[in-house]
Amino acid sequence: MSKTIDSFDFAVGRILAGKYRIERMLGRGWEGEAYQVTEVATGVQRAAKVFYPHRNQGNRALRTYARKLEKLSDCSALIRYHHTDTFRQSGSTISFVLSELVRGEILEEFVRRQPGKRLPTFDALHLLRAVTRGVAQIHQRREYHGDLHDRNVLVWRRGVHFEIKLLDLFSDKSSTRERQRDDVVDLARLLFDMVGGRTRYVRQPPEIKAICRGLKRSLILDRFRSSADLVVHLDGFEWASGTGGSSGLS
Repeated sequence: MSKTIDSFDFAVGRILAGKYRIERMLGRGWEGEAYQVTEVATGVQRAAKVFYPHRNQGNRALRTYARKLEKLSDCSALIRYHHTDTFRQSGSTISFVLSELVRGEILEEFVRRQPGKRLPTFDALHLLRAVTRGVAQIHQRREYHGDLHDRNVLVWRRGVHFEIKLLDLFSDKSSTRERQRDDVVDLARLLFDMVGGRTRYVRQPPEIKAICRGLKRSLILDRFRSSADLVVHLDGFEWASGTGGSSGLS
């Protein structure tokens, strides 16, 4: 049984495996923590996902994560897997995955910086389209994300476009089809949160409510049977009279 470690909180400057210098923490999840690191020998920057040993018995979580990234390497919304490494801490062997370091900001933090801590209607739908297209690529390859929320989406605004990366893919033995349906519901939840959550929902325009559908799972899946259906909707719906798609809507 691996030792329970619930937090690493590595200090800036710490060296992992004698090769990688910690620059900053990128985030924390159920399986472990992510850091920006610099490869000491080359100065190349990478992202390192460090697994809590009790969440990675026999390196099963690491292998699943790495293999899934490699299988989906042609999906533009996912980071590129490089390799794995280990180091020792407190008598335990700690494993981590090295991947490309991409620019961007965690969606939760991006939204929090906006006026009113929410996105205008047009911006939220535009960003949702970018995320949904990324998820649809994964689904087309008979896979799923499995853990979509605003801390697992990295967003970078470039001109009028949003570029995104999806973080922390999750795998278990559940039905792939059912997990894909979970992803669709989670996409609706992302939109719901981006525009202000429950306190703002009653005042949302029909373009938002047509997707969020009160966050009722059955209603969402009745309208959008797949992520591809949601992409089609986002690419072709008509704005309500007087709405016009203004980015000033809230």
